Amino acid sequence: MNQSSPSRATRLFAHRYGPFWLLLAVFLAISLLTRLALLVKTGLAAEPGPGNLLQIFGLGLAFDLVAASYFFIPLIVFLFLVPDRLYRWAPFRWFLLAGTVVWIFIMLFNAAAEWTFWDEFGSRYNFIAVDYLLYTHEVIGNIMESYPVGPILAGLAIVSLAVAWALRHWLWASHHVRSHYTGRAGWLVLFLILPFLAFSLVDFRLKDLSANRYVNALSGNGVYEFFAAAYNNELDYATFYYSLPPEQAFARLRELLPTRHARLASDDPRDLTRIVSHPGPEKRLNVILISVESLSAEYLTRFGENGGITPRLDALARQGLLFTNLYATGTRTVRGLEALALSIPPTPGQSIVKRPANEGLFALGEVFRAKGYEVRFLYGGYGYFDNMNDFFDGNGYQVIDRVAIPAERIHHENIWGVADEDLFTQALIEADKAHAAGRPSFMQLMTTSNHRPFTYPEGRIDIPSKSGRKGGVKYTDWAIGDFIDRAATRPWFADTVFVIVADHCASSAGKSDLPVNRYQIPALFYSPKHIPPGEFDRLTSQIDLAPTLLGLLNFSYRSRFFGYDMFDLEPGRERAFISTYQDLGYLRGDRLVKLDPRRGRGVYRPDFDDGSAVRVEDDPQMVTDAVSWYQVAAWAYGHGALRWIPQ
Repeated sequence: MNQSSPSRATRLFAHRYGPFWLLLAVFLAISLLTRLALLVKTGLAAEPGPGNLLQIFGLGLAFDLVAASYFFIPLIVFLFLVPDRLYRWAPFRWFLLAGTVVWIFIMLFNAAAEWTFWDEFGSRYNFIAVDYLLYTHEVIGNIMESYPVGPILAGLAIVSLAVAWALRHWLWASHHVRSHYTGRAGWLVLFLILPFLAFSLVDFRLKDLSANRYVNALSGNGVYEFFAAAYNNELDYATFYYSLPPEQAFARLRELLPTRHARLASDDPRDLTRIVSHPGPEKRLNVILISVESLSAEYLTRFGENGGITPRLDALARQGLLFTNLYATGTRTVRGLEALALSIPPTPGQSIVKRPANEGLFALGEVFRAKGYEVRFLYGGYGYFDNMNDFFDGNGYQVIDRVAIPAERIHHENIWGVADEDLFTQALIEADKAHAAGRPSFMQLMTTSNHRPFTYPEGRIDIPSKSGRKGGVKYTDWAIGDFIDRAATRPWFADTVFVIVADHCASSAGKSDLPVNRYQIPALFYSPKHIPPGEFDRLTSQIDLAPTLLGLLNFSYRSRFFGYDMFDLEPGRERAFISTYQDLGYLRGDRLVKLDPRRGRGVYRPDFDDGSAVRVEDDPQMVTDAVSWYQVAAWAYGHGALRWIPQ
């Protein structure tokens, strides 16, 4: 090729900013192909009619351009700053080519990462992706154990080299062009104004035009969504959400909170403290609360699974008290831990488990500690992940994590932690210690095996390790059954209540922003000597489990929980809370109120089977109730009203 006279085909790029225009075209092409691939993967769930396709690809292109205005700032500045003499130096062409390979590799790597994120979460990058950046050891380890990373990276590198080499003539078209700072400064100003305008005028929620959540997600751009999620990771309720006059919200919640045996403690209009008083003696039974990673209700036979992947849990469900209409508050482990420990509706943004000033709260462990129990939180991984160690240690629990489990007792471990059976062995040791000391024990366990990469000791079940979600579920089921069998040989077993509950569902993606079918989880109370078998089919929230457990033990205490003792609640007052990090849902009967961070609120009729939802006529009282719960819960955390109170 003649370096001084570009061909007609490359003339378009014969400009100092030619490499930018070329890489912008590559960026848009990769974004289009990524969007198309994700659409094919989603299939009919995206309802790919003409209107939806127009939104996906038309609005998607607009968000791709917005993302590009940010993404290419370093390249724009570089092309402006390079002196003309250096830029026209012959070897500099190869530097441009090498840089192009790197840029293309980054774009392809992002596309591959978006594919794996969608495969796991059914979404573009969101708050979860931002959150995971804080825990690179676990996240990178999980990726390394789940995917053939080496071959993937090698393949991306080869494709990047091939594409860059194929585009080299277009890339080098700008090499011969003379350029001066004054001549290219105008372009620089324009390129820098565009991201400023995008930041000022474009909101990531502008793509949310469809009732189908997949359509809205596909209309976005992963790079842009990532930085939008990072920017919006803390959402102050009063700033972003529809609110009531504070006195109205508090007055309504003071009407809603009391039950037959839980009365308000004072006449202070902002005091939500209740005095829980049960007649008769308290049952000072041991309690082992097992929060199970990603155990959707649909995995149990009682909820429709016909593959027999939870035989032990199915048997325990028949022998214990099974909650059949229970909903998780969120889609992350920290949300489940928050709901179980603090009994509070999910506040927008970060879980309280990961927020500052989250110690000394009114927590389930503190209630047991005040009753003379030994209180422990056990986790098979390293508890710095998701701030679990600090949170539980600051709220009355002795924390025991992977560090406390000696290597000789570990049958298997992956990046998330030891196999569930090894966690349960540690739990038996701790329970034996408490019994030997003559004290009742409360332990909360958090499992890890039902999590990608789904590895576990061979020979435990008939599904090989690393075979996917069903293997993870079946192994965890086996480990729980094995734990119960071993516990049954202990002298403390007869006077122990086992509570088995999921932290959240395995998948949170659905047709609507809050697909209710992706929040239904199982919970069962198992104690053959003390709790008769049965099913509880009233609508229950994950935040209700702590006060319900304390009610079954007939405990009297001063409470700041927001949950109900479901056996103390008169029929007709049931409700549940479901959420993402930004959308807040209030479920009652066959209606769902959704609150969003644009001060929006609406009432929907959710489909409990496929997760879709249809907007229906507003119910002012239901909206008022939903806002009261969420608004006051957010205020309570911010103003110290969730603090522990002396018993």
